[in-house]
Amino acid sequence: MTIKGVLFDFSGTLFRIESVRDWLLAALNARGSTVPEAELVRYAELLAAAGALPGGSDPERVPAHLTELWATRDESTERHRAAYTGLARRVELPDEGLYDALYERHMAPAAWRPYPDAAEVLTALRERGLGIAVVSNIGWDLRPVFRAHGLDALVDAYVLSYEHGVQKPDVRLFRTACEALGQDPREVLMVGDSRSADGGAAHLGCAVHFVDHLPVEERPAGLRPVVGLTGAPAGSPTAGGTLKA
Repeated sequence: MTIKGVLFDFSGTLFRIESVRDWLLAALNARGSTVPEAELVRYAELLAAAGALPGGSDPERVPAHLTELWATRDESTERHRAAYTGLARRVELPDEGLYDALYERHMAPAAWRPYPDAAEVLTALRERGLGIAVVSNIGWDLRPVFRAHGLDALVDAYVLSYEHGVQKPDVRLFRTACEALGQDPREVLMVGDSRSADGGAAHLGCAVHFVDHLPVEERPAGLRPVVGLTGAPAGSPTAGGTLKA
């Protein structure tokens, strides 16, 4: 099979969100607030357990009143904000304004870091003439993140769940991305970190390659095998599994 286009997930694949502690500290700074270090650590641990940071760990438990909202959170901006601020409100923070400040912070380009090999791999694919699209379950416009980090020029299309009212693994998102690249799904590779969400592309006929959702420092070259999977010389052996429909 010849690969002519590559679809990438966003969070945990091309970019990684900051730590919960840094997220909370940035929101506190935006509010002009401070808390003692011990309290900062305690609040961060509680917010992490609640799953309140988008792009971070999932909730240890989703309360009953948020169950349906959580399941469909990426279908609209309103649902996304309500789901995550609802989880954050499980933690009693010292400033009521922090809940909205936390949500706003996670959308800031400064809250995200590209993986070390993201630019290298996207550039290599671009030089080979492959189409590149980002397919993300998300409730806000991530394009400014790519622009701020100098990667926007390497992406041909963005297919974001909230703009289409459906979320991965719904094949409609992957189909839309393939159509945006003008490619048959059987000649497209999907790269992501979630077997349940990104693996849905296999039902459309795409090959699927998985990477590990790790901190940026712990995954310096996780994307490089993608270059080899598309037919160019690889910088390192394949680290994740690849599914072929």
